[in-house]
Amino acid sequence: MNLAMILDMAAEGMPDRVVVGERDGGLTAARLREAALAGAAHLVQLGADRLVFLGPNGAAFPVALFAAALAGVPFLPLNYRLADQQLSEVLGRQEGLPLIVTDTPERVASARTLGLAELLALPPTAPGEDLPAFVDPEAVAVLLMTSGTTAAPKSAVLRHRHLVAYIIGSVEFASVPDTDATLVSVPPYHIAAVANVLSNLYSGRRVVYLDTFTPEGWLEAVEQQQITHAMVVPTMLVRIVGTLQARDCPGPASLRSISYGGAKIAAEVVEEALRRFPTTGFVNAYGLTETASSIAVLGPEDHRAAAAGDDPQVRARLGSVGRALPAVEIEVQDEDGRRSAPGVVGDIVVRGDQVAGEYLESGSGVRENGWFPTRDRGYLDEAGYLFVRGRADDTIIRGGENIAPAEIEDVLVRHPAVLECVVAGIPDPEWGQRIGAFVVLRPGTATDAAQLRAWVRERLRGSRTPDEIVFVEELPTTATGKVLRRELVARLGDTADLPV
Repeated sequence: MNLAMILDMAAEGMPDRVVVGERDGGLTAARLREAALAGAAHLVQLGADRLVFLGPNGAAFPVALFAAALAGVPFLPLNYRLADQQLSEVLGRQEGLPLIVTDTPERVASARTLGLAELLALPPTAPGEDLPAFVDPEAVAVLLMTSGTTAAPKSAVLRHRHLVAYIIGSVEFASVPDTDATLVSVPPYHIAAVANVLSNLYSGRRVVYLDTFTPEGWLEAVEQQQITHAMVVPTMLVRIVGTLQARDCPGPASLRSISYGGAKIAAEVVEEALRRFPTTGFVNAYGLTETASSIAVLGPEDHRAAAAGDDPQVRARLGSVGRALPAVEIEVQDEDGRRSAPGVVGDIVVRGDQVAGEYLESGSGVRENGWFPTRDRGYLDEAGYLFVRGRADDTIIRGGENIAPAEIEDVLVRHPAVLECVVAGIPDPEWGQRIGAFVVLRPGTATDAAQLRAWVRERLRGSRTPDEIVFVEELPTTATGKVLRRELVARLGDTADLPV
């Protein structure tokens, strides 16, 4: 099975249902297939062997995705906010003759381009005209640039079979009423955006795009479109909750589900979100680009039970990412590849049909036994709930001792003056690395580096006390909420007199 078959099933099973855009005037499933077929025919006529999408969220995104699938060529969505030099570097890695769908053709003057509106306005073509009779499930469906928060971005390869395995393993076909609508705020170059197109189309849920996020705009869109489901990154949820607190009002009643994930979020923010959305089910989803989206989820019942429970072990699960989806296996292993005992931190590995673990630059990262190392560190509790403690690359090695930043972050964020923080290793000629903490204070509060060091020292060993504390107005993040530790460390290295 391939992505084109998912589109065919929706177009034939729910042809008149609006699946993209506003209820009045949006794309029906049949119209989406018609537009995608026209796009695919255009690709074939040009002889293009991949489709690059360089634009914001909107109806052109799913049309482009399925046009590439029908033409049997890879789909590569790129961050349209990349600097020209970065964009040239990424495009320079691509082989063959791409067609770039963009409204800024001047940025890629040497390539063939097609405007977003032009894509949607291509004349209809006869089904199957000049298109491949069959697209091999082993063919490359999507190429996605990894976030590169700790190293240079790589091109993750997702084949048709990986994405289909995720959809079949997690979504039931045509399973929702036509009143369901989801608001997508994640950028189009993220795996969550691709997975949202596929899963919502397969289930029959209408997708509404919000390209520019503000908490006020998000709340307004939910109300106007009567959104029932939404997906946000943690930084968005923090701002939505803060806006509702400032207004002293509950969240929109139409929302039945809010999913979030991609980065750490303070338990107190989640607890406040549960109070502000008393009838909404919350889902924390954990996954990677290389795993074709989610591999573990903390569901609505788990959220409510953890927030209301008295058992410390149950309450702690609010800080977990839940349990493995039925179609995948997750283990925590030690450095020799042996399964770690519950509660013992190790390397998180995963295997299953949806796991790709392949890169354009370096080939497959999947081991012979099927396990793919996520490069995340964490542990499983006795009941199988997964706790992610950070990237393996984030581990600080100070004087030969391995230090997990999350351990220090968890202590710092409990200080009443600390809103957000991140801990990172700073190069040091004597110790190898020293501990740096970057802290955002709560509005109207004050503290200093000495007080925060004392706070940590009282709760952890002295070797875990930050050597340097830097107060910043905000933490630099990717569009999906992951903190850019490299940028923080570079900022410290480039500045001689930072406040500490």
